[in-house]
Amino acid sequence: MPELFIGGRWTTAVDGQVREIRCPADGTLVAVVDEGGPKDAAAALAAAREAFDRGPWPATPPAERGRLLLRVAALLERDKDAFARAESLDTGKRLVESAYDMDDIANCFRYFGHLAAGGGSGRVVDAAGPKIDSRVVYEPVGVCALITPWNYPLLQTAWKVAPALAAGNTFVLKPSELTPHTAVLLMRALTEAGLPPGAANLVLGTGAAVGAPLTEDVRVDLVSFTGGLATGRRIMAAAAPTVKKIALELGGKNPNIVFADAAFDAAVDYALMAVFVHSGQVCSAGARLLVDNELHDAFVDELVARARRIRLGGPFDEEARTGPLISAEHRAKVAAYVAAGLDEGAVLRCGGAPPDDPALKDGFFYLPTVLDDCTPNMSVVHDESFGPVLTVERFRGENEAVALANDTIYGLAGAVWTQDSGRARRVAGRLRAGTVWINDFHPYVPQAEWGGMKQSGVGRELGPAGLAEYQEAKHIWRNTEPVPQRWFE
Repeated sequence: MPELFIGGRWTTAVDGQVREIRCPADGTLVAVVDEGGPKDAAAALAAAREAFDRGPWPATPPAERGRLLLRVAALLERDKDAFARAESLDTGKRLVESAYDMDDIANCFRYFGHLAAGGGSGRVVDAAGPKIDSRVVYEPVGVCALITPWNYPLLQTAWKVAPALAAGNTFVLKPSELTPHTAVLLMRALTEAGLPPGAANLVLGTGAAVGAPLTEDVRVDLVSFTGGLATGRRIMAAAAPTVKKIALELGGKNPNIVFADAAFDAAVDYALMAVFVHSGQVCSAGARLLVDNELHDAFVDELVARARRIRLGGPFDEEARTGPLISAEHRAKVAAYVAAGLDEGAVLRCGGAPPDDPALKDGFFYLPTVLDDCTPNMSVVHDESFGPVLTVERFRGENEAVALANDTIYGLAGAVWTQDSGRARRVAGRLRAGTVWINDFHPYVPQAEWGGMKQSGVGRELGPAGLAEYQEAKHIWRNTEPVPQRWFE
C-alpha cells in the first residue's frame, strides 16, 4: 500500500520512485517503499500550511490536544509488538531494545499529553496599574519540518511529533530513508486517534530530495533536525534566508570519566554499555573513556576481557547483546576511523574488524573495539565514529580530567564515576555538556530537557523547554479604561 501520507490521504510518490529496505543484520528484503521527492515535499507542505492557516488543530483547546496525545500513547502500547518488530527489521537492532524504546515512546506522548492538557491562558504580567491587563500567551509556531535519523527512528520522531502537536502545530515528517516503517505506523496511529487531516504529513525520501526543500521553503516556520554535524550546518544555512526557528541535535563525542575510587565492577559494566549498546550508534554514546592513571591498567584489562565476550547477532537472536551497523557504507566509515586511530599511534586492544563468524557474514557487523593509549591531539579522539569504538585516555587529577573531557567541539553528554560526592558535584558542574550522569550512563526521562552545548546543537527536546521550542510567546496588553493622553496637543 502507499507509504506517503499527505493531507490525510495515503498516496504514492509523484515520480513513481521506490526504495528497497533491507535488514542490516542479514540483508533480507523487508519491503519496497515509495520514495518521495521535491514535488511530494511541496504537496505535503501545502497540506500542512492549509491545515495550520485554516484547519481546526491550532485552535483546538490544549486539553483536547492533550487527550489526543494520550490516545496515541495508548495505541502505541496496544501495538507495541508490531512497532518493535518494524523498528528492528529496519535497523537490525535487537528486538528487546526496540521494545524498550516503544515504552519510552509511549511515555513521551503521555508526558506531552499531560503537559498540553495543563496549558492555561498564559502568564499574567504585573503591569503596575489596575487598569491594565497584561499577559504573555503561548501560541504554536506554525508549520514544522521534522527530520529524523535512522538510529532511533521512532524515538527521535516522538521527541518532535509529540511536542509539535501538543503546541498546536502542523508538520511534515521526513524520516531517514533507511528506516521508514515506524513512521508509517505512527501516521496510522495519529489518524486513529482523531488527528484532523493535514495536521500530520509524511514524506519518505532522501535528505537531498525531500529534506533540503523542506528546510528552504518559506512556508516552513520551524525545522527540527537530529543527525550529523555537517548536515546540521547545511540546515542552519538553508534556514537563514527565511529566518526560520531551528532546533538541532547533532551528536557528540561524550566523555566517561572514571576516577580511581569508582565502584570498579559497576564502572566497567557501564563503560561497556555506554559505548557498545546498539553498536555505538547512539548520539550520547560514551565513546571517550577517561581513566585515572592509577586505575588504568586494571580497569582497561577487565573492560577488554568483557568486550571480547560480547555476542553479536540479529534482532531475533536472544543470545546476542548488540547488533549490526546500519549499512555497508557506515561500516566502512567506522573501519576507516579505526585505521586512522592506529596510524596516529593508538593501541588496538580488541576488535578492529568485522567478525569471522560465518553466521554473520551477510550483515554489517563490526566487533566491539577498544583503542588504548590515545592522546588529545589524535583525530580519533575528537571525531565521532558512531560505531562500537572506544578510545581510552589517561588523566592525573581532577583538573586534567575536566580539561580533557571539555577538549571537544561537542557538548551533548558526559559522565563521572567516583564515590566522592563533592568531587562528583564539582566535575559535573564543570563539564560543558547538556546532560551529565554521576555513577550512571544513558538514562533519560521525558520530564527533563535533552540537548547539547557547543556544536552538539541548538535548543532542547523533552521537558518544558522541549514544548517551548514549538511555541511562540506573544505579549497581549489591554488597557481596560483608555483615556486621551493629549501628547500632541
